[in-house]
Parts: sequence; C-alpha cells; structure tokens
Amino acid sequence: HFLIFFIAGVDGVVEKIEKLPIDLFAETLQSILVHLQDQNRAVDLIETGDKFQRVGINLDQKAVQDIIKLTTYYFRLAAKSNLSADVLVSKLTECSSKWSKSTLQLVHQLWTEHGALLHAHQEVLTMASIGQLVDIQWKLGMAVSSDTCRSLNSPFICVLMKIADTSGEMSYKSFEMTVQQFQNFYRQFKEMASVLETV
Repeated sequence: HFLIFFIAGVDGVVEKIEKLPIDLFAETLQSILVHLQDQNRAVDLIETGDKFQRVGINLDQKAVQDIIKLTTYYFRLAAKSNLSADVLVSKLTECSSKWSKSTLQLVHQLWTEHGALLHAHQEVLTMASIGQLVDIQWKLGMAVSSDTCRSLNSPFICVLMKIADTSGEMSYKSFEMTVQQFQNFYRQFKEMASVLETV
C-alpha cells in the first residue's frame, strides 16, 4: 500500500471525510468515478475545496487532495482487481476503523453501480498500454563467447532501449544481433521510413 506513505495517517483523512455531508461526499466520489472512466477529465481540486467551504467545511488544499487520493486509490485498486462492492468495503474498513456505516453504504452503492464498467475500462487500458521509446543506444562488439554466434571474434550489435510505459515508469530492454540480423533490422527500418514518406 504505497499510498500510506503519501498520506499522513489514513484515519485522519477518513475523519475529514466523515465531516462532509453525505450528498457532498457522494458528489466527490462521482467526480472521481468520472475521472477513472475518462483519464482526460481530472478531479478539480480547487472546485472540490470550494464546494466543501460553501457548506462550512474548511479544509486546506492538501486535506482535499488526500481525500481524493485515498478514494481514487481504492476505486482504482478495486477496478484493477475486479473487487466486489463487499470486498471493497472490507478493504476500506481494514485501512481505517473511522468509516461510518452510511459512508460505507454509499461506497458500496456507487461501486455496485459503476464497478463492472470501471473494471472493463481498466482491462481496455491495460490491453492498450503501449510504451513509448525514449532513447536507444547501441554499440558494436566482438563475440568472445555467445550462444548465437558460431565463430568467435564475430562482430555483433548490442542495443539498449529505454521505454516509458503509460504511467511514465521507465524500463530498459537490451538485445544482441549478429551482423546479418542487424542488416535485416536495418532493411525493415528503411522500409518503414519509405512508407512514412508517402503518408
């Protein structure tokens, strides 16, 4: 639960949630659900804080952000793991004993209504997540011992690619090619380049 490190005390955040009128918290949860279904629409932190203030709940920006982070985290976890509303509620009660019955009933109701759709959306995101090539490095080497090169002292190309996944996390992929494999690789890239010129 990496979120615990970002939020100073889950109980403190839940206590702030419990000060909110139930209909206002329902509205906040609805905007989080919309955000999770449409990644382009973020939850407006300032607007949410203003709504809280209009009903007499004065929370600083960090407190509002913590409420959004906590509930977003559990909704996202439930969507990725395909949790039922009952299991989601039990996860919330595991993280804090400060939840009221009415708040948990609200979460249960909203997850029952939206959970399946969010899980399906999460599956599509997972399938559609394509990394982005950030950097490519290569070097020419001489094989001293290799599984793919039959004779020693054969030249080979070593390639290291830096790839960012959809969350922005970096990973590295490396591979070796014989000169013949590299020439085939190069030929395919030339074909791609010539096709791109016709577009």
